[in-house]
Amino acid sequence: MEYKDFLSKLSNPAKSALEYEGIDSFTKLASLTEKELLSFHGFGPKSVPIVMECLKKVGMKLK
Repeated sequence: MEYKDFLSKLSNPAKSALEYEGIDSFTKLASLTEKELLSFHGFGPKSVPIVMECLKKVGMKLK
């Protein structure tokens, strides 16, 4: 799975939140905690399972 494919699964606000925070790769995404993700404006609890599932597919997980 590529990062752009992962982004297409997210809502626009969640996608914008990651872009605003400079998260542009699975490596950067995996360096975050769930709490940090939820603190981003526009990133809600419905997006967390999507993040976890996609990270798992590439052999990673949240911090």
